[in-house]
Order: sequence, then structure tokens, then C-alpha cells
Amino acid sequence: MTEQSPAPIQIVHPRDVVLAPSGGLSVRRTLPDRHRSLIGAWCFLDHFGPEDPAVHGGMRVAPHPHTSLQTVTWLFSGHVEHRDSLGTRMVVRPGQLNLMTAGRGINHSEYSTPDSPVLHGVQLWTALPHDVRLCEPRFDHFEPEPFEIGDHRLSVFLGQLAGGSSPVGTFSPLVGAEIVLGEGELTLEIEPSWEYGLLVDSGAISADGEPIGDNELGFVAPGRERLVLRRESAGARPTRVVLIGGAPFGEQIIMWWNFVGSTHTEVVNYQANWQAAIGHSDGRGTNPRQFGPITALTDGERPIPAPPLPPGHLRPRG
Repeated sequence: MTEQSPAPIQIVHPRDVVLAPSGGLSVRRTLPDRHRSLIGAWCFLDHFGPEDPAVHGGMRVAPHPHTSLQTVTWLFSGHVEHRDSLGTRMVVRPGQLNLMTAGRGINHSEYSTPDSPVLHGVQLWTALPHDVRLCEPRFDHFEPEPFEIGDHRLSVFLGQLAGGSSPVGTFSPLVGAEIVLGEGELTLEIEPSWEYGLLVDSGAISADGEPIGDNELGFVAPGRERLVLRRESAGARPTRVVLIGGAPFGEQIIMWWNFVGSTHTEVVNYQANWQAAIGHSDGRGTNPRQFGPITALTDGERPIPAPPLPPGHLRPRG
């Protein structure tokens, strides 16, 4: 019997999205994609910058809600202030993890600070499993200690990888790490039953000999026990990779706007409750306190209203 070869790495190409109406920051979104909704529990990936806030206005995302997910903010450069309805006020800086668990409902705002240098980083979401999706909201902040393997530098901000680990709790088996590739190969032992994503921030790399280009996300299906990464071209910036991964999620989710839910009706209720909370009620919102007090406003900006729901039922993903 011959050993089955692992599936080829699938390339997900980014699409440009402007974070309106709160700001003109343009992001490159690779999750969700038409062909790929989830990588483990990871369900959303925005990649932004490098962008000079003095020129483009920076990040200005007014108060908005979330449910049944965790938001992960990880910066390569710049400063972003996070405020949420738990009373958290935190400035995240490069190499620091901001993780917000929305659970039953939370709202927050995100603004690059007036003294912020070039803004550059990623924001990701993970979906919460059905049985914990309505947990109490919480906020975690963690600064991992970078470590080196040969000429390569790693920072593990969630889970475990290559001897590095994060104490921050997740609700399903996950890993998240920043890898700056130097000369030569980097061999990583990985969980063969998991699926992984490799976002290339700049330059070009190969993973097990397969190319992944600048700003692309490579999807690695289950079946590999190790990954061999190599820098194939270097530019003015470091050849940086964000690695995410996890056990296949095994559930379908409804994901619409800033909400994750388990049914169409659940998400419809979230939308109505948020509209009621910010004074846009049409009488359908039954729990306007679901998302807590609206976070402090900046420069008179108002909370972001939810868009109209599309016709028909929202379709599950995963």
C-alpha cells in the first residue's frame, strides 16, 4: 500500500474592502472566501497596511456589536486603542495580542492613536462552538516572548507551536503565530488532523515546496505532520507569515455583518437588538441591553448602525 500524498496547498487571493462608514482604511480580506469559510474555528481575516495614518486617516471604527465570536488584533506596527462595553480601554502595540470574547454580546470601538506610526497588522475572528456561544464576554491582553529557531523568529499568540505557547484561553483547539523567516528552511511539527492557513504579509515563500505569494493565504488541509517553510524572495520589509490553524470546526454557523449565530432567527434578533440599542428601533428589538453600554464615542462619531438584512434566509457556512 502506498502512502497517500497530502492535498495540494489551496491559494486564497485577497479582495480589497474599505472599512466604511467609520474610516477609509482599506483591508485585504481572505476569510471568509467563496471557496473557504473556516480554517479550524478561524472565520475572518483582514490584513491591513502598511498605511500612514497622517495620510489616510488611520483606523476609525466607531462602536459596533459582536456575538458568538472572538476578535484577535495583532499589529506589526502602529498603535490602536480598543474600548469596549466591559469598560476595557487598552492601546495595543506591535507584538501584543488583544483578544475580545463577544459571547452573548458586546460592543467596542477601535481607533489608531494620534501618535500612531505606520499602521500595519491583521485582525481575525474565531467562531465560538454552539454550546458556549452565549458565554459571558471577556477581554484578554498578552505579550508573547519572541524566540528564534535558526535564523527565524516566532511569536506564538494563541495555542502552541514549536515549543512556544500562549496562556490565553480559547474555546476550541487553535494556534496563531507570527513567523519572520530568515535564511534557510524552517521545519514545523504540526497536528496532522488539523487544518492550517499561512498568510504571507510580504515577499514570497514556499510551504513544502509549494509557492505562496505576497498577501496570499495558503490553506493547508489535514494530513501533514510537518510543514517546511522557506523564504523565496525578500523585499524591503521582513518576510513575515501569520500562521493560523485548528481542529476542523465541525459545525455550521450563520455569519452576517458583525454577528455569528447558529440560526437565521438568532441573527435577525441580534440585528434588531443592536438597532434598538442605538435608537434605530423599528419595534422588533426585544433586548436592547444585549450588547452592554455603548462604548465611549470619539470626535462625536455615532455607533455604526446594522445594515438591512438581505431578502430570504441567511445561509449557513462551514
